[in-house]
Amino acid sequence: MGCSKSQLLVVLLLSLAWLVPAWGEDKEAQVEEGVVEEEEEDVVSDELLEEEGVLVLHQHNFERALREHRLLLVEFYAPWCGHCQALAPEFTRAAGILKNDSAGLRLAKVDAMEETDLSAEFGVTGYPVLKLFRDGNRTHPIDFTGTRDAEGIVRWMRRKAGPSTELLQDEASAQEFIASQDVVVVGFFKVRGLVGRSRGSAQGFYEVASDAVDVTFGVSNRTELFQKYSVTPDTVCLFKKVRGGGARHLLGLNKEELSRFIGLHSLELVMEFTSQNSPKIFGAKILNHLLLFINKTLEPHLEILGSFRAAAPPFRGQVLFVLIDVNGEGAQVLQYFGLKSHEAPTMRFINIETNKKYPLSGSELANSTHSPSLSPQPHLMSEEVPEDWDKRPVKVLVGKNFEQVAYDETKNVFVKFYAPWCTHCKEMAPVWEELGEKYKDHENIIIAKLDATANEIVNLTIRGYPSLHYFPAGPDRKMIEYKSARDLETFSKFLENGGMLPAEDTQPVVSRVPGLQRATA
Repeated sequence: MGCSKSQLLVVLLLSLAWLVPAWGEDKEAQVEEGVVEEEEEDVVSDELLEEEGVLVLHQHNFERALREHRLLLVEFYAPWCGHCQALAPEFTRAAGILKNDSAGLRLAKVDAMEETDLSAEFGVTGYPVLKLFRDGNRTHPIDFTGTRDAEGIVRWMRRKAGPSTELLQDEASAQEFIASQDVVVVGFFKVRGLVGRSRGSAQGFYEVASDAVDVTFGVSNRTELFQKYSVTPDTVCLFKKVRGGGARHLLGLNKEELSRFIGLHSLELVMEFTSQNSPKIFGAKILNHLLLFINKTLEPHLEILGSFRAAAPPFRGQVLFVLIDVNGEGAQVLQYFGLKSHEAPTMRFINIETNKKYPLSGSELANSTHSPSLSPQPHLMSEEVPEDWDKRPVKVLVGKNFEQVAYDETKNVFVKFYAPWCTHCKEMAPVWEELGEKYKDHENIIIAKLDATANEIVNLTIRGYPSLHYFPAGPDRKMIEYKSARDLETFSKFLENGGMLPAEDTQPVVSRVPGLQRATA
């Protein structure tokens, strides 16, 4: 039978009406099964945005930032980090200053909590970390070594950008240069093309000059200047103003020795603890510090400062003399030493590697001017024992009751060493309370905590918070540092196995603590 065109059109439309829903349903099923993607993922832009002059970087625009900026100082930060929050306004102020420079110097920041791939790539484990990227080189960033204030950041960046030394071409310019600062360093080299990228024997000198941004460096290849200052080629000379005239020190070209010597002699004999000086004090690589606590508004205290300065010269390079003004920025140091402002004037000696602190009287200082060796016993901070220290599931330990509790031969004692301001400590606190509640009725297990910022234990240095240490029962005075998972289940497993975990878990570190004799201040 024949079929008209109109009939054929009707059949086709009916067929399509039947097929289209089925096709649509099949596509929806495919989308649900992940076979068909309805739309492409959005591509993240590599656009460079900024906040208050600071470039905001992530993994998609990081490479572009390196290409477009010759020198780029990047801060890796954590939003919750107090040190990062303190640095932020200084970093912003420095960014505003440098943005107007013509040398292509920019500052940028990376949220290390969000950009975990970038953090891993550059080995960022603490915050804040500042790294300088030069000429797009991504594989060899330079660690920031300047002071962490706006002026220090700007000074460091400008030193990295331009010539690190001033070329001295005649006697007049050399004399003017040497007289311009309290400390200057001059390199005498018998080579051409000294300013700019250095080669040969001058290489280490230029590298030191690039890093030591607080010291002024000069360089010369003029024979008449060699004769004027009685030096031979490839010699470094440090000129320093001192009372009654000047001093000159001839140095070799060993980079490490040169850096240490310049750093040492660029420090004042007595350094006052301030936010500006703090990086210099801790960057001096002198482990022994003698601190004088005074109130600078009181005349009798200032007289003591004179004697303190007079005692410093024989100790240069071995002991760093530090002034703490309890009426100024130094007040923040008092708590670290367990002192009150009314106890000034007083002195403390500390080895910053072992964290051992010693009280030191004026007579002991006077007797020690020919030798830096000290004889007093370490001074250990301790709060008073709270009356209710053992009334709650988690016992409260201080320096004065730690010995009798932790080394009780009949008890297994698990101690959390914490800092009140520590975010990680606060996060772990509920779990530690649960642990205390779980074992509160066990006769031979004690769960305890100790504020390590206010209490010190001899032969035990706490380097991070929270630190967990287990002191098993018995006469051997063992101490086990716990380094495994910090949850109730793993803690319980550790305790119920006598301070041990199964082989698949991280094993603790065991050490033996020698007999203790508590010292008094």
